Formats: sequence, C-alpha cells, structure tokens
Amino acid sequence: MDPVEINAGAWYLRVPRADDRMDDRHAVLASCSDPEITRWRHRPPPDPAEADAYVRRRLRDWARDERYTWAVCEPTTGEMLGEVSLDRVDLPMAQAEAACWALPAARRRGMTTTALGAVLRFGFAGLGLHRVTYMWAAGNTASGRVAEKCGFRTEGRMRDAWVVDGERHDVIVTGLLATDR
Repeated sequence: MDPVEINAGAWYLRVPRADDRMDDRHAVLASCSDPEITRWRHRPPPDPAEADAYVRRRLRDWARDERYTWAVCEPTTGEMLGEVSLDRVDLPMAQAEAACWALPAARRRGMTTTALGAVLRFGFAGLGLHRVTYMWAAGNTASGRVAEKCGFRTEGRMRDAWVVDGERHDVIVTGLLATDR
C-alpha cells in the first residue's frame, strides 16, 4: 500500500520522511535520546545512520503491508512531534497492534490521543481491520490514559513481560474492535 496522509484537525499525519522537502531524522534521534520514551519503548541507538535507516524502513513497511507508521506533525510547519503506528499488521486476520510516542514539546496537549484516534478510524474504515490491540507496561500512566481516551478495553495482563529500568513489569493488554466504536 502507498502511504496515506491523515488530517487529524490540529495535527497532520504523514509517513516519516528524509528528503529534500522534509527531514524527520532529527525527531527520530530526539526520540532515541528522550529518557521517557526510551524508558517505555524500544528505540534504535541515537545515531544519525540509525535514524536514516529507521525512516527508510518505515516507507518499506508500508509497501509490504507489515506496519503503517505516521509522523504526527504540526500542520503549519510539518515538524514531526511524535509517531503513531499500526504494527504487526495482519490484513487477512483483520488485526494490528497500535503504538505511539511523543516528544516532550507535544506531551499533555492531546496530540497522541487525537492522532491515534484518527489512525484507528483509518484502520477500521480504510483497512477493514476488526481488532487493534494496544499494550503498555504497568506504571506507564500516560499510555494508560491514551488507551482509555481512545476507548480500548482491558483484556488482560502479561506478568513480568517487559523490562523497564532494569526491572520486570507487567504489561497491560487492551483491545478495540471495529464493533466497539
């Protein structure tokens, strides 16, 4: 599939880019160095070559229908402030897993919830998904708020599933069905 752009009102969603018009590699690098993001999410090393490879992989993922990733941008400047993705896409089974992160300047502004809500609408209506899961480590209250505001329902808990700050944490598993909306 070719990348799809989404107008989410106060935010503009597009594929991450590194070309002569837009360069998101600096935002990717910032996400790889941000203590809050790296605490809860696996990020590549904060290296310019890794950021370049990351952006290029995201475009290939679209072509392979494996992952759909959007840079969440300020609409007037195009500056990337976060990312929302549908990972582990399985179109025959009509399911995917949502993930997101936000740089410090974009936190507590409703950006992630708005962007994820727009991506969920696209996933259900545009891709024909039936189920989207969203998981986060116990203790990550920001991710818990995003899940709640987007309507995800708690389905379970995976005990000691992720390592955060050198300690094992439970993972909260939530899901949203097309019929829930």
